[in-house]
Amino acid sequence: MALVTVVLVGGCIGIGVANRDSGGTMVPAPTANERADTVPILAQAAASQGICYGWRLESWYGSAPVSVGSNLGDEVAVVDNPSCPRWVEVVADVRYTSESSESSDYAIVRVTGSPDIDRSDLHAVETGLARFGLDSDRFVDDPGWAVCRAAVALPLLLAETGVVSPAATPSAQPGAAVSPLPAAGSDFWRDRWGWLLVIGGLLLVTALLFTVGLVQRGRQRAAASAGRTQEKA
Repeated sequence: MALVTVVLVGGCIGIGVANRDSGGTMVPAPTANERADTVPILAQAAASQGICYGWRLESWYGSAPVSVGSNLGDEVAVVDNPSCPRWVEVVADVRYTSESSESSDYAIVRVTGSPDIDRSDLHAVETGLARFGLDSDRFVDDPGWAVCRAAVALPLLLAETGVVSPAATPSAQPGAAVSPLPAAGSDFWRDRWGWLLVIGGLLLVTALLFTVGLVQRGRQRAAASAGRTQEKA
């Protein structure tokens, strides 16, 4: 299914990502490879689910975004885009403090969408990012990598809310017999067991791939954090 491909490819994006220089205040953008890998994944999900997906990375110190992109391409936003009447975008605002500052680095992550999508559904997608380890600390450690991972997770998380279907519905072949209606009295689980199995399988595969990526990057993050702590001390 289309969404399975989205999750599988998304889990493999940019496992080896360079961390930012410790002590700097410049927010690093996703690498060229990360952006190039993310766009076709979002394009496939958008074609399957009929909604645009995008990302936006911002720095607290700058007015222009550090990076923006979507299923329509790198540097192509979904907001106010005529080609995207329905859209969802992950927005990360990252602030790095100077070495002399006593304040801590932080990141604010939110998920926004077109007016037809309820705020409660967007909030569910936003909080769901933490299940994949994409919390504020992850965005501080490596904002470019994190915002691309978050964008790839949007199709699955939005499908869980029921706003979109988890996969494209295959069209019937010409002349194919019409399936009979379900028998009266079918209970909730019998009507929905197939959909629930799809969601469960996608969650397991996505969690596994995210875990592999995070484990391989663990030592890099630990080394970068230790270096920054020593410099501030």
